[in-house]
Amino acid sequence: MVDFALDGPEHAALRAAYQDGAVVVTPNPHNHALLASKRNLTLLSDPAALEAFGLSRELRARLAGVPRTTLVTPDNSDTAWQSRKDMFFKPLSGHGSKAVYRGDKVTKGVWAEIARGGYVAQSFAAPGQRMIEIDGTPTPRKMDVRLYTYDGRMLLAAARLYQGQTTNFRTAGGGFAPVLAV
Repeated sequence: MVDFALDGPEHAALRAAYQDGAVVVTPNPHNHALLASKRNLTLLSDPAALEAFGLSRELRARLAGVPRTTLVTPDNSDTAWQSRKDMFFKPLSGHGSKAVYRGDKVTKGVWAEIARGGYVAQSFAAPGQRMIEIDGTPTPRKMDVRLYTYDGRMLLAAARLYQGQTTNFRTAGGGFAPVLAV
């Protein structure tokens, strides 16, 4: 289920139980809204903001890998359009690569929706690649690593292997793969 706010009518009973303290939901709607918002990326990718917040040099260095991210607004959409070829556009509340657009592939019709706001523009960061064997043939697959955490601790690390513009589980050899710490 990806209705993290429990807004859908089909989740009314679960929402009521959560609000009454009868169930534990993770991530809970409050924490998801607070921590999973892509608006956070605008701060996490801004070295000046991180320094102003008083983050240590070490922590700022760790965050240097977050691709530069800005909020798209009607006021800055013309500038964003001009630099779109090196950007990805992601909805603030999206998940699973839904409504994510690679800037060099954006049509003017889609751009009109993005320009109204509700999106972030993120500098393109090329994904890592790994070679896997499919039917005896070495085949490249793009890869990203996900860290699943709870209460400040990592529970699981997993890689997602994919082909194409964004992660998916439909291509041969795609899906989850183990991450081995060495």
